[in-house]
Amino acid sequence: MPGMIAFGRRWGIASDDLVFSGSFELFVRVLWWIGTLALYTLHKGKFDCSGGRVLHSYLVVLLVLLAFIILSLCAIVYVSAQGTITNPGPRRSIPVLVYVRATLYVPELIWAILGAIWVSDDSRGCEPAEVGAVIAAVVASWILLLSTGVGVLFVFDPLGSRLPGPPFQEQLGVRDLESSEGSQLLSTARSVAVRVWESRLRLLCCCLPQDESHRAAFSSIAQLVSGFFSDTDLVPSDIAVGLALLHQEQDKKEQCRDPDEVLPHSPSSPIAEDLEAELEKAAHCMQFAIAAYGWPMYVYSNPLTGACKLSGDCCKTQSAEYDIVGGDNMGCHFSSILHSTGLQYRDFIYVSFHNQIYEIPFFVALDHKREAVLVAIRGTLSLRDLLTDLSADCENLPVEGVSGTCYAHKGMSQAAGYIYKKLLNDGILNQAFTIAPEYKLVITGHSLGGGTASLLAILLRSSFPTLQCYAFSPPGGLMSKALAEYSKDFVVSVVLGKDLVPRLSYPNMEDLKRRILKMVSNCNKPKYRILLQGCWYELFGGDPDDFPTEMDRREEELSQPLLGEETLLIRGSSSYHSLASEDSPVHCAHLPLYLPGRILHITEDGPSRRSCFSQVRYRAEWSSETAFRSVLISPRMIADHMPDAVLRSLHSITQDRPFNLCPSSLSNSHLNVI
Repeated sequence: MPGMIAFGRRWGIASDDLVFSGSFELFVRVLWWIGTLALYTLHKGKFDCSGGRVLHSYLVVLLVLLAFIILSLCAIVYVSAQGTITNPGPRRSIPVLVYVRATLYVPELIWAILGAIWVSDDSRGCEPAEVGAVIAAVVASWILLLSTGVGVLFVFDPLGSRLPGPPFQEQLGVRDLESSEGSQLLSTARSVAVRVWESRLRLLCCCLPQDESHRAAFSSIAQLVSGFFSDTDLVPSDIAVGLALLHQEQDKKEQCRDPDEVLPHSPSSPIAEDLEAELEKAAHCMQFAIAAYGWPMYVYSNPLTGACKLSGDCCKTQSAEYDIVGGDNMGCHFSSILHSTGLQYRDFIYVSFHNQIYEIPFFVALDHKREAVLVAIRGTLSLRDLLTDLSADCENLPVEGVSGTCYAHKGMSQAAGYIYKKLLNDGILNQAFTIAPEYKLVITGHSLGGGTASLLAILLRSSFPTLQCYAFSPPGGLMSKALAEYSKDFVVSVVLGKDLVPRLSYPNMEDLKRRILKMVSNCNKPKYRILLQGCWYELFGGDPDDFPTEMDRREEELSQPLLGEETLLIRGSSSYHSLASEDSPVHCAHLPLYLPGRILHITEDGPSRRSCFSQVRYRAEWSSETAFRSVLISPRMIADHMPDAVLRSLHSITQDRPFNLCPSSLSNSHLNVI
């Protein structure tokens, strides 16, 4: 921090990011220099062929070039390791060293070209071993040069030449930026950032049709992504440092937490029975939610037998009497659903694998075991699903009988509307209840499917008052407070451990950015040391490092930037309003969204770190949305979101219940733990 200024532009790396890359290149260059020296020593005087003098000269000059490169790399690594993240003063000479190192690429490139020509033209008559050794040196030169070119592309910031320089930032303070000139400057920068991100999304999604709906999604997502870190001068390594420090800080805070008061309860109490019953239903519904993913998830969950079981059944489903809509030409998706659910062909009313942006696959089946018409919605499995996930703007979702403002995640609201129209307008639910009129309606899904299922349940509630919805790992930024309260009567959200997705919302991400800024600005150690110690902690555990962090300061001081943090801000950051009142600017642009319904939280029972071969035990408890108002950094934050992990935890609790009946660890009388 800040982004390194070189060649008249800002780059995507800082002056203290060259320690690891420089050390790696230095290691390679030293090995190459030693190998070249050994080659020259062994073959000195043996290049007696017609082109031997040229090849001999090539090795001599190569040794000299490598020596200069090694010296420049030593200087870069040493200087880059000085100072701290917010104190780049000791590294002020890095741009000069980078210029020197870049200058050395010119003779190296020329020499690599000449070496390739000489080896091809002047090596006739020489010993094959000698020629092969020189060819190896030439090839190594080209590999390193190409690797360097790829590295430059990675750290190239398309917006680097557009950002105002530090002197201009100092001249235009936060108040000055409110002027017409400053507003125009920031507006132009934001527009350029949005266009850059739109171009990146189009390139990433080049295989998708570039129709109006996709273009609108690209624009919406680009505005969201480009604006998130646009008010900071952070590079990716700064964010990695902040996450590493925040993880250790959270672990340290958790270790120092006083034990909660334990309130014993009888397992036969009504609340315990309610929790046990909901766990049983959730475990059953999760089988359908995971089945909706089709054959990829089935093979992933059954790596040894899944492919073999499906290979003989894929083509058989073509003889089924029921229409399968879109995307399942071989019938493998439907075959995996049959294997996962244990249902028969005749139990399925409608199966759709049609997949477009805002239109996700789902199926409707008769669940005779639970006497339910079950609607299972697939989670994220394609690029189109990812675009639906990232369309995170708010959209009005008026619901009759709900007091308060009603709005929801745009992408999932659109997907719920698409399925709602299919179920009612196409008569799918009418057909199902004609066959089984006494059955009740149950809706389920995981991740994207869980969020969509919750919104679909809200839309269908007035027509089916007894419906139930089980949403597994739904996104945190899903629906307004009014809708979340309304859904508590019929929606149960199941969250495993430190899953990231149920904690994803714009206020939470703004809060995470604020905490990253605090961690980075308040740390007094070099970046390379923090990253090394952070990697060691993530891999092998141990005691959290005692870095000076934001927790050492009073909580009321966290609402203002630190002195060192002001250097991280390009303009007044909205992240300091992320936990402010509803009238703050953030809530006007990005309204707060919440998890749906009642929240059933499953956590591992025991130490946070365990051996790879130890048996995992889980505990479940009713939780509140306040427990998911901040992102928890953990190696499990992605693994806990996987559907097979959620299913495994539910099976563990429901099948081994005698070992999971635990007293409540919460002082609230309405919260119980299994």
